[in-house]
Amino acid sequence: MNGVVKRTDIGVAGYLLAAIMFLIIPMPSFMLDIMLAFNISIALVILMNCLFSTEVLQMSNFPTILLFSTIFRISLNVSSTRLILTTGNPGNVVSTFGQFVGGNDIIIGAIVFIILIIVQFVVINKGTERVAEVTARFTLDAMPGKQMAIDADLNTGAITDKEAIAARQKLQDESNFFGSMDGATKYVKGDATAGLIITFVNLLGGTTMGILRQGMAAGDALNQYGILTIGDGLASQIPSLSISLATGILITKGSKEADFSGTLIRQLFGVPKVLFIVGAALMLLGVSTPLNTLLFLGFGGMFIIAGLSMQRSIGEETIEQEVAEEEEAAEEIRRPENVVSLLSVDPIELEFGYGIIPLADVNQGGDLLDRVVMIRRQIALELGTVVPIIRLRDNIQLNPNQYIIKIKGIQVTEGEIMFDHYMAMNPGYVEEEITGIETFEPSFHLPALWITESQRERAESLGYTVVDPPSIIATHLTEVIRSHISELLTRQDVQNLVDNLKETNPVLVDELIPSQLGLGEVQKILQNLLKEGISIRDLLSIFEILADRSSTTRDTDVLTEYVRQGLKRAISGRYFAPNEENVVITVDPKVEQEIMSSIKQTEQGAYLTLDPQRVRAIMDATEEQTKKMEEQGRTPIVVCSPIVRMYFKKLADDYFDDLVVVSYNEVESNVELKSLGMVSV
Repeated sequence: MNGVVKRTDIGVAGYLLAAIMFLIIPMPSFMLDIMLAFNISIALVILMNCLFSTEVLQMSNFPTILLFSTIFRISLNVSSTRLILTTGNPGNVVSTFGQFVGGNDIIIGAIVFIILIIVQFVVINKGTERVAEVTARFTLDAMPGKQMAIDADLNTGAITDKEAIAARQKLQDESNFFGSMDGATKYVKGDATAGLIITFVNLLGGTTMGILRQGMAAGDALNQYGILTIGDGLASQIPSLSISLATGILITKGSKEADFSGTLIRQLFGVPKVLFIVGAALMLLGVSTPLNTLLFLGFGGMFIIAGLSMQRSIGEETIEQEVAEEEEAAEEIRRPENVVSLLSVDPIELEFGYGIIPLADVNQGGDLLDRVVMIRRQIALELGTVVPIIRLRDNIQLNPNQYIIKIKGIQVTEGEIMFDHYMAMNPGYVEEEITGIETFEPSFHLPALWITESQRERAESLGYTVVDPPSIIATHLTEVIRSHISELLTRQDVQNLVDNLKETNPVLVDELIPSQLGLGEVQKILQNLLKEGISIRDLLSIFEILADRSSTTRDTDVLTEYVRQGLKRAISGRYFAPNEENVVITVDPKVEQEIMSSIKQTEQGAYLTLDPQRVRAIMDATEEQTKKMEEQGRTPIVVCSPIVRMYFKKLADDYFDDLVVVSYNEVESNVELKSLGMVSV
């Protein structure tokens, strides 16, 4: 594809090369006429495109267009100057601009040219340059806020992932455009300055050539070459003025998507009252002053008639709008309900009562949406997986200050906050108590107190942990996501992770999937890791272990254990402190042997055939040891043999919430373990 030369490529390259060639090769006068006419037409095309573009990004390449047209116009200036000085015949276009537009008089032409330069240089260029500079600064400053607004809309479900990507790209394109335009306006300013200098050089050089080479009188030489010079300047500056005007129009439009001409007319002549007042004022001036009575009465009457017409048009539009709204409402009632949209289930939902709405409303100072964005980033960094879109909805059926969290449409937990209050929790060492409303922290069910704003400073000084309502909800939501992240990992999510890894390690991915493991098997292994809080961010190491081990077994549980052992640095670093004594619970070898003896292997995997009473006895012994550690303020950690770990963990999952079970092969060599107790029956 890159080797194919398109017509557009040839056209753009030819336009630019022509400008360079005109600076070097003398051009006959008839060719100069063609190029000057072409230059005027291109300037008008640019002006009309800028006028009728509905948004600035439709002219996103305008800075480049500006540069190309400026170079082309300057090359024509050089060619016309060469013809004026050598032959005195720069062609029909230059002569016509000097004689017809300039009135065939050097003084009139000079005055017209100077006025044109002043308008372009002082008014249009100066204003455009300032607007471009300010717009670029404000556009860049507003980018972080706009990006956060896009993230907030994405999290609330107002836009889809595809729409969010398009919005971010458009925001980036606008930033690049206005940044480029800030510099590109310097081309316009420099072009006007160069045109002025070239004109004076032409005038001086032409007059000198006429006197010295052609033996003309000074007055005749000045008049003849002056008219040609003014014609050359006008032929160049009128297209330059058009492009300067186009630049100003494009910059001052901003980035609003609108029909500029229609909007402009509506804003000027859309209010009948204004037209009536202007019409009456003009008629009054025509009657009470020596001004042309017929002219001002005519204009005044036109404005009054236009006002009456606009008033009638507005009335008709209002009636049509009301009828359209009624018809749309009736059609909505008659339309059969589209139940397909009701079948989709959101992975994560946060529903709240109307009392919590201010926390989620950005216009009321709420930052809950921003916190949701940070939760997704935090989980991605911590566990290496992308959290699905979190839908935030208000629910009038809930209590005002109540909220519930749903996973795949099913409520898994709930909480309640007190608006304008703070939650204070005793970390365990605060002796002095404060007054408040007793409650429980929803994430970890710890005892807490609701306190007022006036008590906050004192509670913090005493050592209490004080959090505000948005932080309570965000923490609760984070913990719920962590505990359910394994079931939220879909095959599509795994495919996205695989595609991302394949960009840098295609050989590894091709070796593993699908020849050794299917996508569903990889999903199961990653879910097993996430279920126990093991990060899958180092997907490269995980896939390398799986590629090495999957040739001997395809049992996802066994492969999970191999991966855990390969990630022992991360697991050991999470639960143990190196070069320190770490207190743990061990498992009696007899119990381990009993568990191993009860394992039955089938084609669908392995399972335990332990007697329920023995299972209960083992778990009772485990509970006894975990309570000892909890009484000492320690997190219970069970350490056992590698071959027993996954089976012991499966037994413990039915009796304990998030009991940490690791094998000896998952502990680094520099970690010292001390057994506080042993699980024995």
